[in-house]
Amino acid sequence: MRRLPVFFVLDCSESMVGENLRKMEDCLQAVVRTLRADPHALESVYVSVLAFAGTAKVIAPLVEVVSFYPPKLPLGSGTSLGAALDALMSEIDRSVVRTTPDAKGDWKPIVYLITDGHPTDDPAAAVMRWSAKYARKANLVAIGLGKNADFTVLRRLTENVIVFEESKEGDFQKFVKWISASVVAQSKSVGENIEGAALPTLDESVMRIIKEPPPIADESCVTLVGRCQKTRRPYLIKYEREIQAVATRDFRVDVAQYNLAGCYPLEEEYFAWSDMRTTEFKVNTSSLIGAPGCPHCGSVTAFAMCSCGKLLCVNGPGPATCPWCGSECYFEGGGGEGFDVGRSRG
Repeated sequence: MRRLPVFFVLDCSESMVGENLRKMEDCLQAVVRTLRADPHALESVYVSVLAFAGTAKVIAPLVEVVSFYPPKLPLGSGTSLGAALDALMSEIDRSVVRTTPDAKGDWKPIVYLITDGHPTDDPAAAVMRWSAKYARKANLVAIGLGKNADFTVLRRLTENVIVFEESKEGDFQKFVKWISASVVAQSKSVGENIEGAALPTLDESVMRIIKEPPPIADESCVTLVGRCQKTRRPYLIKYEREIQAVATRDFRVDVAQYNLAGCYPLEEEYFAWSDMRTTEFKVNTSSLIGAPGCPHCGSVTAFAMCSCGKLLCVNGPGPATCPWCGSECYFEGGGGEGFDVGRSRG
């Protein structure tokens, strides 16, 4: 029997931390439930998942939908789209059965590439290789989560570039239903021995085709990594961008500030998925609003910086031991001027 391979290539960078990553996992589960309920999909669809952050890996090899169980998605620093494309092309070569003079191979694979940011590596070579050797062998749908995705580079990969913007309750469910419907439509068409079914109609209240790439947008968030002083376990602090209007009698200017979105516990696996070159970027704390407590030990603040430049948690003024470099430091109470702290690319 000819298979219909479906690859999900998912952005698991820091900007996806929290609700976005959870929703991505929920999306996979919902899509699989829909496919298992459709007789055409049940017979033909095989599913695989690739994740990418600072690096890219296959986290769920190609398997029939009835045996597929959505994996837990990782989290890492960086958005290495070039590495993601290289991993995808290698997996297509490895797992998709080609047609030979003696036998029909698999149907043309479907790829859903979902990202919310800009590449932090140089994807040019991988994009060129995809366009030259793989674009005609697969149906790629690139989905940008919000306006901060790099639609310019996505348009180089495929004409099927979609932006999804969630503004109200129920929007995400519409997004999931559309992905499920598009896979089901493809599986029905191959069940009738027809390849290349059209994508389902988009609900333009939440999704639309990107025909012309928008200009590059400013970053939507600031992410910072620290460690718990007591447990040495890492955590991720996320700030989301907001524009504030500053006005006087004579002028008005829009100023970007970043409001605290949350502080999330991490596993050490985070660093294996991260592009550690991202530590060269800085942000001044004067533009960051709010300081969280430690998600591991409950210390008052997770935003204390050692002389080594790394963040740790403290429970107030006094001595502390840096969980990064092991040095002894002393923190005093009170405010002060803003200081630069190393940030990640998100």
